[in-house]
Amino acid sequence: MNKDLDQLRAELDEVNSKLLELLNERARLSYEIGVIKEKQGVPKFDPIRERAMLEQITASNQGPFENSTIKHLFKEIFKASLGIQEEDHKRQLLVSRKQYAKDTVIPLKDHTWVGEGSPVMVAGPCSVESMEQLRTVAAALKAAGVQVMRGGAFKPRTSPYDFQGLGIEGLKMLKQVGDEFGLAIISEIVHPAHMEIAAETIDVIQIGARNMQNYELLKAAGEAKIPVLLKRGIAATLEEFIHAAEYILYHGNAQVMLIERGIRTYEKWTRNTLDISAVPLLKQETHLPVLVDVTHSTGRKDILLPCAKAALAAGADGIMVEVHPDPQTALSDANQQLDIPQFNDFWSGLQASGLFGLPKK
Repeated sequence: MNKDLDQLRAELDEVNSKLLELLNERARLSYEIGVIKEKQGVPKFDPIRERAMLEQITASNQGPFENSTIKHLFKEIFKASLGIQEEDHKRQLLVSRKQYAKDTVIPLKDHTWVGEGSPVMVAGPCSVESMEQLRTVAAALKAAGVQVMRGGAFKPRTSPYDFQGLGIEGLKMLKQVGDEFGLAIISEIVHPAHMEIAAETIDVIQIGARNMQNYELLKAAGEAKIPVLLKRGIAATLEEFIHAAEYILYHGNAQVMLIERGIRTYEKWTRNTLDISAVPLLKQETHLPVLVDVTHSTGRKDILLPCAKAALAAGADGIMVEVHPDPQTALSDANQQLDIPQFNDFWSGLQASGLFGLPKK
């Protein structure tokens, strides 16, 4: 006797319930496997294991589904299970907004805050060259209402023959100028051994693009007690960038700022390619402040202002730009640094856009 429609539907509902229970049980097992793999530091996706499971499943297939259909269905199940592992990993990251929903706000000198809602301007020379150079730039920044100055004391360069910076002497010069003009100072540190002197002389440690995955340096920055500005590597994915920041937080320092400075693509009209999409993505995925370096990302003075406006419109917490009293005589990045009148025009244009807000006095 044929079963009636209602009975068949009731049996189908029962099978659906069993399938759901089994799928959730499978997800639980997959999650536990992911936890073990995380501790062992091995990749969560294992293509050899997946292929073996598919072969075992199709060998037991008695129809009516074709083996190709069975493979497709189970691949989707495998994919969903891997997604659970990855989503859990994201939730566990200290930098994750799912771990800490509020925006991280980082205090600097003289009541300057990064990440509080009002963007900050960071400006200064590519390299520290002399006290006269630093004082000239610092005086111009102070007069413009800018409160954060950058300057490179250690300069990792592509060529070993290029100017490498003044080193520790440059840090001492930056401290003297920062104290004299009441400016917060940012400078790059390239060796873990220099973290102590950095904490004594500057306000923010910068880790440059070339050192974004220098893990010993990241660990040392994590053990430092002052804020860190981490630049995105020249070919780094956002995931790699976020995990580099995670190293710093994991080792104890939650005062981390991220900075997009352009990535290398096939485009040659700019020095690098400014990835504007990185700003909202990083703001969405992490709770850390996000800044944009328009100088290194573009390498072109003529498009700094529109790129800075785009960065602020995308949600950036600040802009970084290079300024030099006489760029043509600069010992590094001569062509891309603004002179002081050019900076004043750039700064005025940015303020006039309404995207930046009033400078803090």
